[in-house]
Amino acid sequence: MNFIKKVYEKNFDESVHLQFQKFSKGEFVNRAIIRAKFSSGKYTVNTTAEFANELVKTVAEKLGSKKTKVTGAIVSTQDLKNDLDFKEIKQFQGVKRYLIEKEMSGEEILSLIKKFPKNFFALSFNSPDGTILKIKAKAPKSGKPSSKENESPKSDFCKLVTNDSSLGKEFVFEKPDFKQAEIAHEFIVQDIIIPPELKKEKDFAKVREMAIRKGIIIRKAKIDEKDIKTELELEA
Repeated sequence: MNFIKKVYEKNFDESVHLQFQKFSKGEFVNRAIIRAKFSSGKYTVNTTAEFANELVKTVAEKLGSKKTKVTGAIVSTQDLKNDLDFKEIKQFQGVKRYLIEKEMSGEEILSLIKKFPKNFFALSFNSPDGTILKIKAKAPKSGKPSSKENESPKSDFCKLVTNDSSLGKEFVFEKPDFKQAEIAHEFIVQDIIIPPELKKEKDFAKVREMAIRKGIIIRKAKIDEKDIKTELELEA
């Protein structure tokens, strides 16, 4: 399940927390953009980078113990040389891209995601049921607060093509029988709550990571030519 659907269902698990732990107070417009369509029995979903790790995890679960060719990059600030079998490493301003081009099973991919949940998995591969996942092999741009509505990133970082209706409909939960949808979100972080057990913690990086972001998400959707605006409570 993608993190926006989890917020909608008030399922604020660790994966949702990871999405918001780098946010400060403020308004962050044009986030988690989705462009989806259903045609000839297939769902085509294009998104911005926020959905990458969850898409990789979902398609890896479909792959399971079977192997397929995996290409792309694992992006990290950590030294993962002893943990990854990579083709090449590229580095810029402390951010490392471990380029991947090898046969991998879904279980191997899931093991890496579990071991390094804070890293960015920009991997492209297919699953046996015909699901195709393509993600740009680069680091996502770091977001900054903005009130400029016209600064909208393109929803072309990730592309998913699938005939799995449960997966396709997950991105457009307002109308499961949609034909075409364009969706954008505004994250409004109103408060940052420090858990009581961290009040005396002197490691500010740890406090920042563990703190809870509270606010709202405004979801603006145009689904089959109909505008739908939804306000979601955020506490993750």
